[in-house]
Amino acid sequence: MPKREIQGTVIKIAGDKTATVLVERKVLHPRYHKTVKRFKKYLIHDENNLISEGDTVSAIECRPLSKRKKFRLLKVLSKVEKGELEWFKVLQD
Repeated sequence: MPKREIQGTVIKIAGDKTATVLVERKVLHPRYHKTVKRFKKYLIHDENNLISEGDTVSAIECRPLSKRKKFRLLKVLSKVEKGELEWFKVLQD
């Protein structure tokens, strides 16, 4: 069985070597046939503490590392700049 790969935005650094990633997917509403966004948060393992809030990352499924952490960092797709990070935090609130 192939391992799942997810892409999302880091919304929180949750302790050492752990980050919370928000993954967005688009599904078709069954009745209204409109595209609707669905969100889910995943905890990912970042061995070298490479990522920061606002980065876009890719993660791959691995063995369970803790109760909720089952993905590890594959690569950082885009880093966030300092000015963008402030804007990202305003959007979060």
